[in-house]
Amino acid sequence: MKRLDVALGERSYPIFIGRNLLAQAELWVSEIAGKQAAVVTNETIAPLYLAQIRQQLEQKEVCETILPDGEQYKTLETLNQIFTDLLEANHNRKTTLIALGGGVVGDMCGFAAASYQRGVDFIQIPTTLLSMVDSSVGGKTGVNHPLGKNMIGAFHQPQCVLADLSLLDTLPEREYAAGVAEVIKYGLICDAPFFDWLEANAEKLMARDGEVLAEAVYRSCQNKAEVVAEDELESGRRAILNLGHTFGHAIETAEGYGSWLHGEAVATGMVLALQLSCRLGWIDASLVERATSLLSSCNLPVEPPKNMNVEQFLLLMGRDKKVIDGRLRLVLLRGLGEAVVTSDAPEQDVVAVLRTAGVAP
Repeated sequence: MKRLDVALGERSYPIFIGRNLLAQAELWVSEIAGKQAAVVTNETIAPLYLAQIRQQLEQKEVCETILPDGEQYKTLETLNQIFTDLLEANHNRKTTLIALGGGVVGDMCGFAAASYQRGVDFIQIPTTLLSMVDSSVGGKTGVNHPLGKNMIGAFHQPQCVLADLSLLDTLPEREYAAGVAEVIKYGLICDAPFFDWLEANAEKLMARDGEVLAEAVYRSCQNKAEVVAEDELESGRRAILNLGHTFGHAIETAEGYGSWLHGEAVATGMVLALQLSCRLGWIDASLVERATSLLSSCNLPVEPPKNMNVEQFLLLMGRDKKVIDGRLRLVLLRGLGEAVVTSDAPEQDVVAVLRTAGVAP
């Protein structure tokens, strides 16, 4: 087992990475301060791992919320079920919520924890690669709105993150590949040696080689923890973690939440962001080719959906959370491992990149 710490002063917390950690109660049950705990999971995960959670919580008063599975259910309406279950079970301000699932479960459980009785503790037990390396770390929580992704939420840090790699054994191939997109992102934005390592180990990573997977999760969490510690509330550098997300969120919103997985949309979004960086003269075309090749070799899409048009892209990108005073702010690259947040990309260049990528006018 490896341990990382997210350094946020009194809100600091550990990330545990290894196999068969769910059974090690001393790592995470010790973070439950009161007598009550509430497990939030979904219909897919509950039959696989909920019994193990119950076994570890036998000394606690436990209520359970089993949500429908899918990004399309990441809504205020679904979120309200968590509140209903907590209230019906008379859970007080000392309760601890436990997110057992992927990014959707983690985001909704965290938002519920941030909101219930104005804030209670919660623990992240991610069950997908994407949630292990990205959404479970950093305290971003929230739900989607039909007009925009993750537009309603709060920053609320967990007590700990339990990245039990054995939970990935049951993860479908498509979901696994979607998580690899976020792993590759860290190499592009802030860790050039990690990108080189991923190119050399892509085949083993996709085969879920134990040592390679553990190293990929550790390096990803290490990079994210360092960025979050520097800028918890995304007032500056933390925004680089959104490479490809402005383009990607537009795809997710246009196609309908869940049609494209988040990691798939981010993969295509990163390619578009790198193509724009190249068009602006900030990076060489060879880096675009390397990144596109790596993403493609990991079974990720690298072209936007054919049924979207430029106007639709620009409209949805204009609703992105990084837009300030009407100016579109994008995460682009000035080199491998050198991400920047900029408002200096002319709209005509954004349009030109979309058109070149096959997006209809």
